[in-house]
Amino acid sequence: MVLETRHLARFVVFGSFVTDKREPNDVDVFMIMGDDFEVGQLSGEVRLLFDHASAQDHFGCSVFWIHRLAALGGEQAAIEDWQIKRDGNERGIVEITSEAS
Repeated sequence: MVLETRHLARFVVFGSFVTDKREPNDVDVFMIMGDDFEVGQLSGEVRLLFDHASAQDHFGCSVFWIHRLAALGGEQAAIEDWQIKRDGNERGIVEITSEAS
């Protein structure tokens, strides 16, 4: 669905979904969107993905996103920041790329 926006720059999955848990119970997603991306132009289910509470209720996942310009230190630094947990330890993250990348 996010690809339909045509503004997705980076897509990262983290949380128990990328651990060795036998039955992961949550999916966490971090996205970097193009600077010209506007949530207000979306409708339906895809719009729900860009509202944290709605994404949790409707899809059962935690979704976090920023525009490219908000990626202080650059896109890669922003992604690497998501790998650090509050306690300072690292978490597993997986970046999903398209075949066209």
